[in-house]
Amino acid sequence: MRGTIHIDVRHNGAGKAQVGYIELRVPGPVLRGHVRLARRLGELPAPVRVVAVPGPPSDAHRVMRLERALHRLSDDAHLPAPEAEHVDAGGPRSGGDRVVVDLTDDPGEGLRAAFDGRPGEAALLSALEGGRLPLVEVLDAAGSVLARGRPGSEQPGVLVTAYAEVLPGLGTLLLAALRGQQLADPAPDLTPYDVASTSRPLALTVARKTAGALARQGYRALYRAPHWRVGWRLLEPSEPDVLTTLEHPAGGWQDLPDDGHHFYADPFPVVHEGRTWLFVEDYDHRVGRGVISVVGFDDDGPVGTPTTVLEHDVHLSYPFVLEHEGEVWMVPETSAAGRIELHRATAFPHRWTLEAVLVEGVEASDATLLEHGGRWWLLATVRHGGSFSDTLGAWSAERLTGPWSPHPLGALLVDIASARPAGRVEVRDGRLLRPVQDNRTGYGASLLLMEVTRLDEGGFEQQVLAPLAAGPRWPGRRLHTLNRAGRLEVVDGSAMSPRFRRRPREPREPREPREQGRA
Repeated sequence: MRGTIHIDVRHNGAGKAQVGYIELRVPGPVLRGHVRLARRLGELPAPVRVVAVPGPPSDAHRVMRLERALHRLSDDAHLPAPEAEHVDAGGPRSGGDRVVVDLTDDPGEGLRAAFDGRPGEAALLSALEGGRLPLVEVLDAAGSVLARGRPGSEQPGVLVTAYAEVLPGLGTLLLAALRGQQLADPAPDLTPYDVASTSRPLALTVARKTAGALARQGYRALYRAPHWRVGWRLLEPSEPDVLTTLEHPAGGWQDLPDDGHHFYADPFPVVHEGRTWLFVEDYDHRVGRGVISVVGFDDDGPVGTPTTVLEHDVHLSYPFVLEHEGEVWMVPETSAAGRIELHRATAFPHRWTLEAVLVEGVEASDATLLEHGGRWWLLATVRHGGSFSDTLGAWSAERLTGPWSPHPLGALLVDIASARPAGRVEVRDGRLLRPVQDNRTGYGASLLLMEVTRLDEGGFEQQVLAPLAAGPRWPGRRLHTLNRAGRLEVVDGSAMSPRFRRRPREPREPREPREQGRA
């Protein structure tokens, strides 16, 4: 029936679902990104057929080929798919309906995708060419919104990468619409913008892209990049923190010194037995991989420099640390290992052992734990071949060590602006306050301070309290994490690390931290 989208599922005697097929209409030719999108839709109990609808050629694909060469990238979603890779349903299954998903500029029957209110892939490319990650809505033929989100990319300014990373997020929205799944709303746009076409003459675009690539190469020749830094401050007993004031402190932040070869990021403080410790991602540019390090704090600040306490076969970051039932636990990010691990301190803070694998077979970023509603919850962004930062997943358990079960709804939210965790979820007067990464203008660009208004087996909802960006009180271009324990409050963000730099100031000599006056 026109205007109503569903998959007609019928059961045979064995109880197995029989469905028709999904017809994915795309502006021709069929690209590798289209094939991957079709395979994602293949997670449903229905075969998928890709149908190319002829249309005018797009300059965007020429720009993407140029960017791929200039930046030496492997992204290939914009390249034509070999005929052997085309997805073909081979005809509908008996007793099922055809479901059309139309990504052309003039959609007819079935589901359609609108990008900032305009249908078709050309509207998506127009937004991405302008460096904007559009709001995406999946609608039925009658115009009813079935799913809404903001798929994203960690590099929105690079068209070839943004296109390759947004398509999988679109797939998550299409799956939600076809399954009848209710997603949380993405964060609203706080700054209005013109959604009209941002197309420029091809020659001007080529000149801009070439100049940008050369500038980027020149920067990397002179500076180590990316380079992050940690900011800290010690609060007075009655002084409100950032989650209370919703703004940077008037006195700003002090930097945790580094030697230029290392950077520190993802700061997580913890107070244990009256002493304050700060755990960080410790990344050595010469090695190209992160470990977890720790440094003690007293009433004057850091005592010495961070020392390594946890290494792995893969890159480590986001050392989520908590104390529970007399033990100290850590859930570091191990996304490259395809699992979420729980480590226990055997001799705090320097020795840790792997206690349990909480979730297996998932590429999850920045796993964040909290107790709520009589259960443990784990929130993390989950990658499905695209961005690391736009799709929020959740698991729950009765005990910290598990077993952990995925949320019945699967993905809870698709939003590059408000999905990825950026620190602990704090419980204040019964309210769940959650810092998140707002990556609309690039990875780690700024934060949104959110309040979670629903987290249960039936769904997830949150609302924006305030944006928090870098500025005069936190100089730089990025703001990435916010955490507090006791008197110590920390953030992190970008820094410039010249490859040829003056000798850094000497840190204070390491010594045993003394107990802070008041926590």
